[in-house]
Amino acid sequence: MSRARAVPLQLVPDLGAGAPGPAPRADDVVVPVEPSPSPTVVDRWDRSPCPQLVLDPTATTVLAANQTFWDWTGLERPAVLGTSFARLLPVGDRILWSTHCLPKLEAAGRVDEISVEVVGSGGQRRAAFLTASRSGAGLDEHVLVALFGAAERRRYEEDLLASKRRAEASEAQRARAEARLQHLAEHDSVTGLLNRRGLHAALLASLASGETAAGPAGAADSTTRRLVVFFIDLDGFKQVNDSTGHAGGDALLAKVAERLRATVRPEAALARFAGDEFVLLDAMPAGGEGAVLEEVCQRILAALAQPVVISGVEVVVSASIGVARAADCAAPAGAVGPEEQAEALLHRADAAMYAVKRGGRGGWRIHDPGASDPAADRLRLLEQLRHGIADGQLRLHHQPRVDLASGRTTGVEALVRWQHPERGLLPPAEFIEVAEESGLVRELGAWVLEAAVAQAAAWNASGRSLEVSVNVSARQLADPDLSSTVATALARHGVPASQLVLEITETALMLDPVAAATTLRRLADLGTRIAVDDFGTGYASLTYLRRFPVHELKVDKSFVDGVARDSGDRAIVATCLQLAHALGLTSVAEGVETREQRDALAELGCHVVQGYLFGRPVPAELLAP
Repeated sequence: MSRARAVPLQLVPDLGAGAPGPAPRADDVVVPVEPSPSPTVVDRWDRSPCPQLVLDPTATTVLAANQTFWDWTGLERPAVLGTSFARLLPVGDRILWSTHCLPKLEAAGRVDEISVEVVGSGGQRRAAFLTASRSGAGLDEHVLVALFGAAERRRYEEDLLASKRRAEASEAQRARAEARLQHLAEHDSVTGLLNRRGLHAALLASLASGETAAGPAGAADSTTRRLVVFFIDLDGFKQVNDSTGHAGGDALLAKVAERLRATVRPEAALARFAGDEFVLLDAMPAGGEGAVLEEVCQRILAALAQPVVISGVEVVVSASIGVARAADCAAPAGAVGPEEQAEALLHRADAAMYAVKRGGRGGWRIHDPGASDPAADRLRLLEQLRHGIADGQLRLHHQPRVDLASGRTTGVEALVRWQHPERGLLPPAEFIEVAEESGLVRELGAWVLEAAVAQAAAWNASGRSLEVSVNVSARQLADPDLSSTVATALARHGVPASQLVLEITETALMLDPVAAATTLRRLADLGTRIAVDDFGTGYASLTYLRRFPVHELKVDKSFVDGVARDSGDRAIVATCLQLAHALGLTSVAEGVETREQRDALAELGCHVVQGYLFGRPVPAELLAP
């Protein structure tokens, strides 16, 4: 994988001037833009009071950081730039970032005031509030992360110093000052509710006590109370914040907190978790628990649905509520600690809340303990794949490409497989999507290219010359270093460029036709052959197709399936083949499984075919001569 490029940055307001104010937000700090003619702009961003980082559009890789970040953490640039942002966080916060913050960024475009720790040099942890926002578009899209807390910390330290001086005269004053500091540390300044730290303490206390008052013999009756977590997220808060400003947004949050306090039991713990998210902890009667949970959720939704006037504008708020029961998260004694139980409970309530949002918002749902967690499963699969690439778990299988006129095997398509240590040999459908979404497909594609060219060299050495086709993803096509990567691999193994076919889907080509044409010309200049894969399923126009330096058209399997029995499919295939021949291109049909399909393709003048009729993908040593 290539090293991340440097990102030019421009400071918007100067946060270093004036008295300490409210905690800065990510959109009040810096955004990547085109290089500024003034060198002082970068200097000012570099010395901004807040440590700041710029991540790639997937919010996974660190592209840049200001000098304040390096001074604050003591880390070295080579150890951070171009690596995973999650590596800077301890395990608990890493889970929070991946399962809570990333979905929030995807859904709302920003994450506000998440309390985390950052692991600096020597493993030292530094507490901070994290705010992240997505900015830019297209190639300039990025995610900006700001870590702050210095201003608040200064105020707390000043209060502590003043409190200690007063304590010399009065022990009672010291007790009050310490209580005030404890309150500040565990409560949100906007709403007065518990903050995330205070919620964590309350949740641990509830789990430690069991939060139950059992009836006779521990039976679950009306006297038994069980801990339940309600994760409440406001729907459309970003629009309110954008239209009324941050002051209006804070006023709405304060009003929501007031209504929640009036709705729940006085004994319940209520917290502002982050941004527009609130968490309620309460012990619910075990008898008729489902009806009780529904009543609580409906009461909350009804209270929040009442209009609120903010800056002269009437605002109606809805919410999505996810519910998780501690009893569903129970584990054998000693199996997991209270920290893990608390994290699991919040995560499950959060997952249930997002399920409500996916279903249309403005409702509630109880987490199903038997259901899998898609976000956690994908995160786990991604981490396993990352290790799989590094640990040599990938395998290359080859499917023969046959010249239809002679019946001779003239080439192969190289197809990746993953020898998973637990699940066995996995086809690409099991992991390509998560690799594409995360950007890991670049490393995966680089491995496939290297392994395929190396195998071509081995065949050449044995006197067997075969064309080798390799699939290129949309992310790889957007990589400006793709042509040099291909050239390096060919030169390293002494394989002629004409022996390599790069297959690119029609959809990938049309994401950015101008950039794709530039990259393809560079590859064609090397002497490699370019194939348009899955032709007929995308939306490439004839005009663009003529501009691309293409050598092959591959007709998609979905049309080949019916070529021998469906007049519509036969007409589509015939049109594709005629187009290829008119443009002087090699025509290839994939997914050929029957003799009838082969014969129909031969009648239509198809040049090359591949599919189970001629051979399944197999390791190189099992490929028939």
